[in-house]
Amino acid sequence: MKRYKLAVIFTQPPFGNTSSREGLDALLAASAFCNEDEIAVCFMHDGVFNLLADQAPQHILQKDHIAMFKLLDLYDLNERFICQESINQRQLHSAIWLLNDVKSVSTNALFDLLRNAEKILTF
Repeated sequence: MKRYKLAVIFTQPPFGNTSSREGLDALLAASAFCNEDEIAVCFMHDGVFNLLADQAPQHILQKDHIAMFKLLDLYDLNERFICQESINQRQLHSAIWLLNDVKSVSTNALFDLLRNAEKILTF
């Protein structure tokens, strides 16, 4: 299993609080201090909703920070993982994802990845 200097895990939904937006800001800022292959970006629990495409936050009077997750491509943050069990529990099997190259992994594999990270930020 690869060792990461930093793992950023998104567990909260994108709207209703600022956790997702703050996590994205922290992730992009941290990328200035680490090589892109030293950072793992993980999505589990309600955090998987951050990757759903075609959301309309303006209908609930929220800013659309979801589109900013596309910046992961620009910053070359390609170590991305999504929890398959979280997808299954939320019945998102046929969802259209914002990012195409997110690796779907089991909860156990995700926890193994987190155990091998030097630092973990949870949002």
